[in-house]
Formats: sequence, structure tokens, C-alpha cells
Amino acid sequence: MFSSDLFLNKIVIVTGGRSGIGFSISKLFLKLGAKVIIASRSESQIKKAVKELSSYGKSYGHQCDIRDLESLNKFSDWLKNKFKMVDVLINNAGGQFPSTVKTMSPKGWNAVINNNLNGTFNMCHTIGNNFFIPQKKGVIINITANISRGFPGMSHTGAARAGVENLTKSLAQEWAEYKIRVNTVAPGTITTVGLESYPEEIRKLLKASEQKNLMKRFGNPDDVAFAVAFLASPMSDYISGVTLPVDGLEHLAGDRMELYNTLKKYNFK
Repeated sequence: MFSSDLFLNKIVIVTGGRSGIGFSISKLFLKLGAKVIIASRSESQIKKAVKELSSYGKSYGHQCDIRDLESLNKFSDWLKNKFKMVDVLINNAGGQFPSTVKTMSPKGWNAVINNNLNGTFNMCHTIGNNFFIPQKKGVIINITANISRGFPGMSHTGAARAGVENLTKSLAQEWAEYKIRVNTVAPGTITTVGLESYPEEIRKLLKASEQKNLMKRFGNPDDVAFAVAFLASPMSDYISGVTLPVDGLEHLAGDRMELYNTLKKYNFK
């Protein structure tokens, strides 16, 4: 479907690109000819990821905290000195933890909102104003989650991701005059190493629920990466302001209360 030079010499930023979905996105864009910059908080993990990705193409890394404006300004200055322009921004960085609203602390809520919603806005604002608007072209793709029917057991990230999806719609309209396209990819349950950090009871729940998916499987990071590549490519030049679910129909079918009921049953704090 994709030619090996589809993104030849395009400058692509992937936040949170050092592992999981972000790593697969970075790898695919490198294979398709892009120059990929991984932006993440952990300098040591960035170096490790860049080393692994170097066999696929020209990859770079830069320490960046999407929650911190000073960090973002330094990142922007580095980009200007190194590349002069940017073609694609993929907002993949984010994080959350299972918790009911009853047991969730305000600190936990604010941490997820600040990272997943404010961090995405900060990146869009910084790269948009410093690169995309002046150069009058650019593509932004935000990675969210399956939140169309709510997210019991993870209401903090559900609220943040819903905010990002609405931000996507607003930005797509406001920035259309600058020839900037903005879209969202909403993954369902994706099998990554991140799932291994969840408590055993939740991992058992996920394993049991996989066969309840109408496609009889969970997604893998490449499923998401292929969708992102399509939305970043000229094949989608007339698409902006949309959310593309990549979830094996989870946005339409499945028990959204399973996670919440498991948390409640085992009294997770």
C-alpha cells in the first residue's frame, strides 16, 4: 500500500516514540523514507530507542517534556537549527493508570489531564506557531483512545482524550487556512509492554476479554502505525478534523464496565 519513498526526507516528530505504539509509528515512517525525531522525557531511553531505530533510517532524539513550556521552547529552537522545518507532528505521548473516580486522587486526575490533554495542546501550539503556520503546511495526528462510550475505570484519561478529540476538530477548522490538516487516531486495546505493568487481576481480565472482541483479537502497534501513515500521507489530503477508531469495533461493541467492575471487586486504590 505504501511506497518506500512515501515520506522521503519529510521531518516527522513522534512524541513518546521510544516504546510501544510510538516506537512502531517511528519505525514505519523511517521505512517510508522520513527523518524521525523522537521527543520524550527520558534521555537514556531516547538514546536506546534511536540506536534501535537507526537500522531503519535517519532517526534523532531530543529530551522534551510536553507539560513544560520552557522545555518545548528549547525543543523548538533545536528543531529550527537542525532541520529548519517540520512536516508531520504525531502526538503520541501520554499515560494513565486504572482507577475508579471514587478512589482517584485530585493529584492523579490532574497529572493525567496535564499530560494527555495539556501536553497535546502544548505541542500543537508550539509546532503550529513556530513551523506549520509560517510555512503554511503541516499535518498533526493525535493519538487518543477508545472513549466514545465513556471510559469507566479510567475516567481521567477518558476526559483528557475527549478533550483532544474536540481540540482536533477546532484546530482542523481554525488552521485549514494555513493548509494544516489535523486528525485523530483512537486505538482500542493494543498489546504492548505497557499492559504488563497493570495488576495481575486486570491482566487476567484483558486476556479473557480478548476473545469477546468481534475480531477475536486485540490490536498491535502496527495496526495503529498504518492508520497514522495513511492520515499523514497525500492519500488523505481531503481528510481533516476526524477521529479514526483502530479498535476492532470496540467503539461499537463490548462491555465498557468490565474494567470498572474489576477495580471495584478487588478494591484497587
